[in-house]
Amino acid sequence: MSELVSIIMPSYNTAKFIAKSIESVQNQTYTNWELLIVDDCSKDNTDEVVKPFLVDQRIKYFKNTKNSGAAVSRNRAIKDAKGKWIAFLDSDDLWLPEKLEKQIGFMRINDYHFSYTNYDELLEDGQETGITVTGPKQVGKTKMHIFNFIGCLTVMYDAEFVGVIQVLDLKKRNDWAMWLKVVQKSPCYLLDASLSKYRVRKSGSITHVKGGKLSLLKYHYGMFRATEEMPPMVAALWTLINLPAGYLKRIVYVKR
Repeated sequence: MSELVSIIMPSYNTAKFIAKSIESVQNQTYTNWELLIVDDCSKDNTDEVVKPFLVDQRIKYFKNTKNSGAAVSRNRAIKDAKGKWIAFLDSDDLWLPEKLEKQIGFMRINDYHFSYTNYDELLEDGQETGITVTGPKQVGKTKMHIFNFIGCLTVMYDAEFVGVIQVLDLKKRNDWAMWLKVVQKSPCYLLDASLSKYRVRKSGSITHVKGGKLSLLKYHYGMFRATEEMPPMVAALWTLINLPAGYLKRIVYVKR
C-alpha cells in the first residue's frame, strides 16, 4: 500500500535554490506525497520561482503574514499535513530520487516509527565537498539530549503513531526540540545510506547562526529550559555535555 508522505518545507529568501529542492521532490521514485511549502515573508522572488510548480496539485504553497521563523513555519505545515509519514526538506537542500522509497521500505520492514539517514554536503554553488555525515545506529532519549546527531533533511516519522508534533517558537534548534518530542514516543533509527544533500551556506540559510558553533550553546540551554522544562542547573549540565559531543560527532560521524 502506498501511504501518503507529507513533506515539510519552510522557505525564506531561497529563490536561488528552491526550484532544485522542489524538483528533487518531484523526481522521487515514490510518488504518493504532498509538499507543503511555507514561505516566511521572503524579500526575494521566491513567489515567482514557486508559481510554475503549483500546477502539480501535490504542491501546496502557504505564506506567513509576518516573518516568524522556521519553527512557526514548520508547525503550520505539520498542522495541515495529511500523510501517515512526515518528512522534512529545507528549501535549499536536495533529496536523491530514491530517498522516500528506501526510507519508507526501511521503516516498514523493521516496524520503525522514527528514522534518519546519512547526508552529503554541498557548497553553496552546488559543488560536492566529499563530506558525508552519519550518526549512531539508534538514538534514544539520552543520546538525543547529548547532541543532535540527526540531519533535519533526512528525518521521517510515522505521524499516526507519534501524533501531531508542535514546538515552541525557538529562534534556533527548533528541529532538535521537535526530535526531543518525537523520541518520547519512539527511538530514532539510522538508515545507513546517503540519500540527501545538505547545502552549506555562509549566510542566509534557515539554519545559519552568526558567531559560529560555540555561539549555539546559548540556544541549546534555552531549548532545554523551554522545551524540556529543565531546571537551570540541569539545562546547563546538558549544554556543557553538548560541547564535547559536538566535537566527537565531527571525529566519529563526519566522513571525508
